Amino acid sequence: MFRRKKKDEPTDAPAAPEVSAEAAPASETASAEWSAPVDAAPPTTEAAAAPTDSANGSKVAVAKGRSGNRVQKVGTVSSDKMQKTVVVRVDRQVRHPKYRRYVRRTSKFMAHDDLGATIGDRVRIIETRPLSAKKRWRVVEIVQKAAK
Repeated sequence: MFRRKKKDEPTDAPAAPEVSAEAAPASETASAEWSAPVDAAPPTTEAAAAPTDSANGSKVAVAKGRSGNRVQKVGTVSSDKMQKTVVVRVDRQVRHPKYRRYVRRTSKFMAHDDLGATIGDRVRIIETRPLSAKKRWRVVEIVQKAAK
């Protein structure tokens, strides 16, 4: 399939020509001499204080150093029998392709839970790196506690 090339074996691609400083185009030398404006503020490494949710005062998770938003879902906790793990049932309605009626579809996600959610709680989960074989979500907040 693939094999290593021997050191003395010729390559198919021609060697790239070397460019000296005198022969460099003017655009390359101009970009090397350009510097940032003096009044521009340097980028800060410290993140601002974490924002809080006004409804329950809990901290809202902020992704650091990552562009784009992570997927968030709201669902109901259907099992809390594991340690620091809950099973969250997320319901959605999709239109049936043939009958044109709305059908309820259910997905179950295993999520890491440090907040202590119990069965029946409405929780918001956010996608994260794989934490175990089946766990790829984390509970961000408890939206509504279960009625007892």
